[in-house]
Amino acid sequence: MGRENKNQTWMSEFFLLGLSSDWGTQVSLFVLFLAMYLVTILGNVLILLLIRLDSRLHTPMYFFLSVLSFVDLCYSNSIAPQLLAHLLSAHKSIPFHRCVFQLYTSLAFGGSEFFLLGAMAYDRYMAVCHPLHYTVIMHGWLCLGLATGCLAAGFMNSLMEAIITFRLPLCHNIINHFACETLAVLRLSCVDISFNKVMVAVSGFLVIMLPCFLVLFSYARIVAAILRIRSAPGRSKVFGTCTSHLTVVSMCFGATIFTYLGPRSASSVEGEKMVALFYAVVTPMLNPLIYSLRNKEVMAALRKVLEKLRD
Repeated sequence: MGRENKNQTWMSEFFLLGLSSDWGTQVSLFVLFLAMYLVTILGNVLILLLIRLDSRLHTPMYFFLSVLSFVDLCYSNSIAPQLLAHLLSAHKSIPFHRCVFQLYTSLAFGGSEFFLLGAMAYDRYMAVCHPLHYTVIMHGWLCLGLATGCLAAGFMNSLMEAIITFRLPLCHNIINHFACETLAVLRLSCVDISFNKVMVAVSGFLVIMLPCFLVLFSYARIVAAILRIRSAPGRSKVFGTCTSHLTVVSMCFGATIFTYLGPRSASSVEGEKMVALFYAVVTPMLNPLIYSLRNKEVMAALRKVLEKLRD
């Protein structure tokens, strides 16, 4: 569906090939992803409520965790509802403006999460390596500024990628993906996209590797500080404050670096789908579970709320 204007084709809608053409598989995936989506919503909303209601959680670490939960909610909602609807729909189309909005918002919140994980690593570094000055350094305005900067960086990067992607003339309107994703849309172009791919790669490198370097620097200093602690219980207690964040960081950065810095193959398109699915459905669901199940303070806040509800 398109119209010609000065030798350029502009699409009014796109058709998404999705994950499978088999009806039975689509129904099974719908049930699975719906359950995961509901757990994502419940888990992240619960984290936000617990941090809001329990004054003991009004610290920089939990402030950043609440922002992470908010970002996860927004990122999941930018893709998951449409994915679920298309799994049960025979007409898997998406209007042009919705495609642009989906690509922009998913990239914005996805990029913001990487920057936010870097800021959370810096917060853990300050807590472990400068405990006496932690509350003075990590004051409210700095935390708010870091969180705002992470969101601004994610949205600015997304705006650049969206402009690079949708300024090109398109020859086709069938996207081999379950969502409007940058490389999948670029493949529809009528012209050479080598420059665009380079720009997307540079953008991805900055969004992924800059926070990754900050995480590596922060945890190198944290490990050095932990090793200087003589008592084993002391080392265990300090390291325990970092394990949840380390788990999430390893999961997010590990999957991305392996995918985008690993060798390319003919199956790279399917690989892109799996990575996008991992970040859109799996990661937002696992993050609140990791931070709640491995965090004594969050579990204590949950028990406190449940006790109040029983009374």
